[in-house]
Amino acid sequence: MFEDTKRDIIKAGMSLDRYGLIALTGGNVSARMESGEILVTPSGMAYEDLVEDDIIVMDLEGNIIEGTRKPSSDTEAILYIFQKRPDINAVIHTHQPYATAIGLIQDEFEVNLTTLANATAGSVPVTPYSSAGSIEMGIDTVEYIGDSLAVILAHHGVMAVGKNLKQALYAAVYLEEAAKCYLAARACGETKRMTPEQIEQSIEVFKYYGQGTPTIPRDLVERK
Repeated sequence: MFEDTKRDIIKAGMSLDRYGLIALTGGNVSARMESGEILVTPSGMAYEDLVEDDIIVMDLEGNIIEGTRKPSSDTEAILYIFQKRPDINAVIHTHQPYATAIGLIQDEFEVNLTTLANATAGSVPVTPYSSAGSIEMGIDTVEYIGDSLAVILAHHGVMAVGKNLKQALYAAVYLEEAAKCYLAARACGETKRMTPEQIEQSIEVFKYYGQGTPTIPRDLVERK
């Protein structure tokens, strides 16, 4: 059942390792199917070792439909996000170090780079502390995320979301890239800021990114 999506989930998990967003078996990847089922990665297994049968299929209440593995310890929080945000179809949780570091020094990662605006659709809030495996991870994500595509979980990691796995993965990866750049700049002094108009332009332009999308309107690429 849902073999193609299971393979996509495994590939996304391997990408988290490739881009340094997790170590060993950290984090998790989940997706909602059009028919309502939730697919979740198993607990404590390396993504590179996963096969399709290792991905758990469950309903929105957490009842297992298919799979024999123990689901991610964060499943309660993941399901809460899917329950409260029907517009979200993918959730990726990571322990990415640079974005998490920002949560140790400030309460919001304000947009300061076009890539951050592109991928997270705005500034990234920092939530209060919530322990691993707790439903509070999901509650805080829903409360703080707003229109953004990611939150930084204080002292913990990141929750990235999207309309699909690709959007959630882009949010996580580019958030980490932006965090690296920002922290490098902060080590040298105060950082420059983008204007609201520049941020909005960056968000809008990214909607036309990739193949199969319309050409960017001329007025969006004009210098603001």
